[in-house]
This record gives sequence, C-alpha cells and structure tokens, in this order.
Amino acid sequence: MANKGPAYGMSRDVQSKIEKKYDDELEDRLVEWIVAQCGAAVGRPERGRLGFQVWLKNGIVLSRLVNSLYPDGSKPVKIPDAPPTMVFKQMEQIAQFLKAAEDYGVVKTDIFQTVDLFEAKDMAAVQRTLMALGSLAVTKNDGNYHGDPNWFMKKAQEHKREFTESQLKEGKNIIGLQMGTNKGASQAGMSYGRP
Repeated sequence: MANKGPAYGMSRDVQSKIEKKYDDELEDRLVEWIVAQCGAAVGRPERGRLGFQVWLKNGIVLSRLVNSLYPDGSKPVKIPDAPPTMVFKQMEQIAQFLKAAEDYGVVKTDIFQTVDLFEAKDMAAVQRTLMALGSLAVTKNDGNYHGDPNWFMKKAQEHKREFTESQLKEGKNIIGLQMGTNKGASQAGMSYGRP
C-alpha cells in the first residue's frame, strides 16, 4: 500500500461522502452472518470500519464465506494453509473471492474493487457486495445458507405464466385505452363562433 498524505479540497469531500455511506449496524449484521456461516474459527473483528477492513483484508475470511455457500465437493476458492503475508497474495485472494461471488450470481455492478477493501477506499461497497451475496444465498434456499433468513431480503424470482390459444385470441379483441377510445365522446353541446 502506497503512503498517501491527507486529502484536500474536492478529494477530501468525495472521500467523506463515500465514508458516510458506511453503515455500522449493517457491519454488525454482516459479522454475525459471516460467523454463523463460517463458524467461530474466523474470529470477530474490532468494531468499526478499520477493524472490519483489517479482518477481511487478507481475503481468507471472504474465501471461507464464499466456499461455505457451495456443497462440500465443489469449493471455488483455494485457501492456503497459512494466511498470505505478501500484499500481492492477499490481493489475489480477494480477487478470487470476487470471481467466485460473480460466478455465484452477484451482479457485476454490486461487486467491489479489490482496492476498495485492501486500501479501505470504499468499505460501503464491500458491505453492498456482502449484502448481495447474502441475498442470493437466502433466495437460492439450497441448504447451504446458515443464519437468520431475515438478515437479507430475498431477490425477486421469475413467475412465468402460460396462456392457452383461446386466451391469446380473446386478447386481440380488446382495444387498449392507450390506443384511444370513442366511448362517451360526442360533440353535443359544442358551439363555435357567436350565437
């Protein structure tokens, strides 16, 4: 991580707006879910944005989280025996988590950038990614989700409808109101010019 001095002017304003999006209550819920999903072996972070960032920074907790959402035979992320100490390896571990989250179904626009977590640039984006992952896990309902299902909202699911041929023919006889109607319209009572 590069040494950076304090931000001034517009850069400081932008960074403060990004930091205001971080939600401490959401952090508590996400920590509870990660511990319930992965087990107590992952530990708990110190409270606050910095503690949460340090806890997730090396990518091991995130990798265990995404692996726990898959059945035993198909774990998408390889977790090293010893946590990586080199910066490059830690960032690579986070990138593997992001790839696995996208493969799981998290939309690309909901996924944070590696630098958002590693340099704590946008921890709110990290929270959004974990929320999207939790919502997908609850929605899939495949038995791999652990924790309270009320922690996350279920995603909308497709509700396909089948119409018979006769129902489709009946629909052709109806004129939609956006095409206009002549019911109740007349020129009775209208006058032009002087009486």
